[in-house]
Amino acid sequence: MTIPLPDDFPFRPDEPFTRAQALEAGLSDRRLGQLTKQHVLRRPIRNVYVGAATPDSLALRCRSLGLVVPSDGFVCDLTAAWVHAGEKALPPGAHERVPPVSFFRPSGGRRLRNVLTESGERRVEPRDLVEMHGLVLTTPLRTALDGGRLQRGPDMRLWTMSCMLAQGSFTLPELCSELGRFARQRGIVLQRELVARVDAGFQSFGEAALANRWWDAALPRPHTQVEVVRDCGSSYFIDLGLPGDLFGGEYDGDEFHSTDDQRAHDRGRRDWLRHHRSWRIEVFTATNTFGYRQDAERVLRDAWDSHRRIRYL
Repeated sequence: MTIPLPDDFPFRPDEPFTRAQALEAGLSDRRLGQLTKQHVLRRPIRNVYVGAATPDSLALRCRSLGLVVPSDGFVCDLTAAWVHAGEKALPPGAHERVPPVSFFRPSGGRRLRNVLTESGERRVEPRDLVEMHGLVLTTPLRTALDGGRLQRGPDMRLWTMSCMLAQGSFTLPELCSELGRFARQRGIVLQRELVARVDAGFQSFGEAALANRWWDAALPRPHTQVEVVRDCGSSYFIDLGLPGDLFGGEYDGDEFHSTDDQRAHDRGRRDWLRHHRSWRIEVFTATNTFGYRQDAERVLRDAWDSHRRIRYL
């Protein structure tokens, strides 16, 4: 639960401000820390604060970044993905770590060096950049092209490309057609494999990761957000599935599947799908989806083989 700012606070609730501005206004680091811990303030990016009750928006993200980045470069990578799509574009737990800003200059420019940024230089074309609320950043397409090559791990690469595709400013064929620009560059070999898995229907990083396990298990290409209409006219949706085979997989992240009410709803929904529509649904959590002990790939393969034997033999 968020708490309003004190009446005598030197900044408006919707006005982002830097640590330096706060210190100049008489606030101490200790006070900033207390207010953040009490959910009076939040940090949209490193060393920038805003009232915790202020709704997230594209304009707020751009204004926050405008406080810490110079005007002679561009925001890119995860920071650009965050501007375009919000916090869901970031890896799990990023809101707790507050990752540094990714800020680059065109090739030949001077690298920015400070503790707030990950910086360098990068070759871009004018069509790769867009200005939003006074901030220059990579377009969703260029952000997808960079994220699919440079993000850490195949799950984050797939999620970044899919998340940017979901913004609706480019198509999957357009993404594929641009890969030739990055021939022989770092990460392009894996990106060419992953681009076939990109889907704007993923609703979370966990779903994208589960889709990678699904593909690695050599199952048929899944549909996302499979709709199953109930007798009453409302619908249930399955994260990943094969409608013709009545086989699906779902990822239960802590955010929406951890309370007693949420778990009870999940059980009721899945019981109905099994008993009234004959679906087989395998459920996965972070424990068996991530890490070197993940077994999602094996579970999916075994469940799919078993389902086919029972259904078709």
